[in-house]
Amino acid sequence: MGQAELSKDPYNIIITGVGGQGNVLASRILGNMLVRRGLYVTIGETFGASQRGGSVMSHLRVSKKSSWSPQIPKNQADMIMALEPSEAVRLLPVYGHQKVKLLSNSRAILPVDVIAGNQKYPTIDEIKDSVKNLTEEAWFINATEESLKLGNPIFGNSIMLGALAETNVIPMSKDDFEAVISESMPPDTVKTNLTAYDLGGDLVRQQA
Repeated sequence: MGQAELSKDPYNIIITGVGGQGNVLASRILGNMLVRRGLYVTIGETFGASQRGGSVMSHLRVSKKSSWSPQIPKNQADMIMALEPSEAVRLLPVYGHQKVKLLSNSRAILPVDVIAGNQKYPTIDEIKDSVKNLTEEAWFINATEESLKLGNPIFGNSIMLGALAETNVIPMSKDDFEAVISESMPPDTVKTNLTAYDLGGDLVRQQA
């Protein structure tokens, strides 16, 4: 992978999750990877009550030609990468369109109201059913479970980025990923992050 061309310009990506998942770091790593490809990348971020597990959303607008405003207009997201699956359900009707693609982690992070028994959280099968008519293509991978096998849930972001590369919607290179994380992460974590990146690609290929 890594040879994809932008199918439209700008190509609009939303990375969404909840506080504590490393959403902002994932968006910065992806943005820096794409800049290394010679692309213009504009990033805008919105935060809910992130300290309480609230929504965190990053907008990335990727272009060959120029910078764009940092906020993606409603119904113009081309790819939504959800680190938490219910966030995908929440955002698709607002930012999606008939050609939008979805890449989602399948492990839920339950809100306080659900834990307290005041609300019901949908099952992953219910979430998958609900997005069928809202996306052109969707991939669900258990990045959290696989990251725990690697020793730390934060590796889930590298798994998700490797999976995003395998969807072949934007030009992403493992060499660029290695260069970016080598500049921003402790040296002793680089090898495991590269393993996680490869694992994400494997998880998407298994769904083909």
